[in-house]
Amino acid sequence: MILNETYTLANGLPIPKLGLGTWFIQADAAAQAVRDAIGIGYRNIDTAQAYGNEHGVGEGVRTSGVPRGELFVSSKLAAEIKDYQDAVTAIDGSLTVMGLDYLDLMLIHSPQPWSDWRGGSYAEGNREAWRALEEAHTAGKLRSIGVSNFEQPDLENILSAATVAPQVNQILVHVGNTPEALLDYCAERNILIEAYSPIAHGEMLKNPDVTAMAGRYGVTVPQLCIRYALELGTVPLPKTANPEHMRSNAEVDFTISGQDLDTLRHLRMNDYGKSSRFPVFSGK
Repeated sequence: MILNETYTLANGLPIPKLGLGTWFIQADAAAQAVRDAIGIGYRNIDTAQAYGNEHGVGEGVRTSGVPRGELFVSSKLAAEIKDYQDAVTAIDGSLTVMGLDYLDLMLIHSPQPWSDWRGGSYAEGNREAWRALEEAHTAGKLRSIGVSNFEQPDLENILSAATVAPQVNQILVHVGNTPEALLDYCAERNILIEAYSPIAHGEMLKNPDVTAMAGRYGVTVPQLCIRYALELGTVPLPKTANPEHMRSNAEVDFTISGQDLDTLRHLRMNDYGKSSRFPVFSGK
């Protein structure tokens, strides 16, 4: 079962192959969602300072009944933080808010603040934030560190000054958006890709071709999309607070044929509907 399978990060730590995303799960619902997921068998839980639900996620982890050491818990440094001291304060803030002694992974959420998505250069600020992550990693507060939404030049900037290389890059990957060059670049450097919004923030449910292919496999569209992300060697992070969806999302014990993989790989999605208002779906 996929919930029992792991990849190995560059630092030797295991990370479960399938995780629970918590974007848009409200703070007062997050604890129960996390408890439900862990009860079903999820061991990889992802949140972020920007989600506003770290407290609930931490509560869910602490009250799940599963030993902390069996769980892989991630958060993300707010995208606006491009200063060493602010990053130090924010890292400690996440641990305090979540009520945890350490995080298994912390990421810089974006190379630019959301208000300037794919805009100006924040190279020095990202190096400063990274230095804070490295120090927290050395201190044992963070077992692994990485980035999110970083493109090749952003990664090169970090690698040019890092004493610890990023172990993860969490990016938008789904059927209809397969950034081949970035996937290859990260693979060559042993940077594991986590795939957020693997069902295109729900928009892939409207695609008739993907729906038809899922039907041929006797699976749902989310199951096909999650399996696709796994076939790419990434960690999919589907978001849901619905226990039935959590169970269904983990029922991906099938293989996509090479021909169908090529078809899915070459699909292009240009319209995220109402979700296009979010920077990550804006097309920039």
